[in-house]
Formats: sequence, structure tokens, C-alpha cells
Amino acid sequence: MHFYCERCKKEYPVATHAYACECGGLFRLYQSAMDIADRHEDVTLGETQTPLLPIEMDRCRFYFKMEDRQPTGSFKDRGAKRLIGELVHIGIDRVVIDSAGNAGAAVAAYAAAAGIACRVYVPDDISAERAKQITAYGADVIRVPNGRMNASSVARAELGSDYYASHVYNPLFADGIKSMAQEIYHQLGDTVPDYIFVPVGNGSLLLGLYLGFVEIGRLPRFVGVQSTKCAPVVEAFHGLQETPRKSTIAETLRVGAPPRLPGILKALRNSSGDAVAVEDSEILKAAKTLNHRGIYAELTAAAALAGARSFFADGMPDNYRVVIPVPGSGLKR
Repeated sequence: MHFYCERCKKEYPVATHAYACECGGLFRLYQSAMDIADRHEDVTLGETQTPLLPIEMDRCRFYFKMEDRQPTGSFKDRGAKRLIGELVHIGIDRVVIDSAGNAGAAVAAYAAAAGIACRVYVPDDISAERAKQITAYGADVIRVPNGRMNASSVARAELGSDYYASHVYNPLFADGIKSMAQEIYHQLGDTVPDYIFVPVGNGSLLLGLYLGFVEIGRLPRFVGVQSTKCAPVVEAFHGLQETPRKSTIAETLRVGAPPRLPGILKALRNSSGDAVAVEDSEILKAAKTLNHRGIYAELTAAAALAGARSFFADGMPDNYRVVIPVPGSGLKR
């Protein structure tokens, strides 16, 4: 198994402390069939298959993939388990990550389980609940002013000799998220859903699901959902003029310039999908709808539901199977 540059194809070992190629290209993962069979299960927090919950609302049936049931409360556990499991195998003992909360908590938790020291850079305005969770796992939390993108820049600048366990730059993370696609496929009777509405910040959820369905051999239509206050993917997908980035209530969507934007656009276009932006007021309405159906989710799930409502404003065919991931628990708000 090794990394290779998506631009110039230069190969790097997984143990490299570089987070991108010297040419500026980002890494992808190359692995053989033997690698795929050897998943290094030494590090675990008791993760399990999450429910795919069918709920009728707005005269439509949606299937909610309940990733809030993962050990640290978000889908990021899938990527963290895969990444940290591999790092244990190759002898890494110190990691750094930047995060708006969920990825930082997941990597900190799995690093703690593996005996790996962890340092997490976060925007200084993340919720107290997210920061408290990361700290509880024994990680060093570094608060950085001026938003999510600046936290990423500072983390990379201060990396030193530590390994960058990034959910954005390290392709092992997205490789772990592929398992969600496989679960959805089997939970729908070995069929692929018609649509999946995916909240998009840095795009790790979308890219992981895309890779998983590519392996299955058939793609659902992916619809990326963002807030109108920060919608770089929507603007790029539709060729719209870039607008000023503002703070949205959905914290993890506040990514003004996703490093893997070309890959995100490729996933949307290859799946004949779309990208939509929704107002924060619609996200709050969708959150209330979920709450009143017994789902207390983080606001990215509400954003995805708001995107589906907007997309199917004129109605949805009865036979459509539409999946909406619930990326994380509302207890982190």
C-alpha cells in the first residue's frame, strides 16, 4: 500500500510526513487486493453497523443513515479507525489534525485507544461541547482565531515531526468511510439508492461514499448541500460568481475553499448529481422537523434534509429511495 500524487503520479510511502506531493498535488491511495483484505483491526472502540431509518415526511419517504450512533457520535469514526489502525501498524506515535470538531474528536479517541499522542487545532469559536469532548480523550487542543481554514493553515505550519492525520489530505480517512456505502447498499437489499443528499464542508463524507459506491459498481445521484452563507461547491458546480464567505449555523460546513474541490465536483458530475445551497433559516426548520420525529442531530443533517426538501419541492416519485446521512449527534451543538 502507498500514496500517489493525483497530478504527477509520484509515489510516497504511507509513513511519509508530507501531506501533499512536492508538485502540489494531493495524495490518493493505491492498495492491492492483499492490502484490502488486511484491515488491521487492532484498534477498535466497538463500532458497529448503523441503522438506516425510514421516515415518512413531506409526503416523501427518506432513509436516514444514523451515524450519530458511532462511538464518538459521528461518521468520522469510520475514517479515524482506518487511519489510526494503519498508523499503529507502521509505528507512528504522534499525530496532528485540524478540525471543526467531529474529525478531531474521532482521531483523538482512536489515537487514545492506540496509545498515540494527539494534537488538535480547532477554530476558536467551536462549540464548548466539541472542545470538551476532544480534550476528554487526552488530546492537546490548540484554538486558532479567524476560522476553520486558518486552523488548517496553522496546523500544517506547526506540524514539525508529527504525522498529519488529516481527514482532508490523508486518503486513508476517506477509505474508511467507504464502509458506509457498503452498509447502505446491503440495508437496501443489495440495491443502490436513487439519491443521497450529502452536507459538504471539506467533502470527506461525499468522497468516501463516492469511492464506496464506485467499488460496488453503480452510483446513486449525489447532491451536495451547503449553506448559502458558505457555498463554494455550489458556486463551482453551477459556474456562479464567488460570494463572500460568512459564518453559518452549521459549523462543519464553514469551509470556504475545500482542498479537494476538484474531486468533489467529479463525484457530483460522474453521478449525474447536483449541488444546492439552503438558507440557515431552512436548516433550522429542518432541525425542528427532525427533533419532532425523535432525531436530535447536528445541523449538517438538517442541512441535508433542507436540501432534499428544496430539490423535491415539486414532489418526489413514490418509488425513489432517498438517503440522508445523519453525520453526527446533536449533543455536540
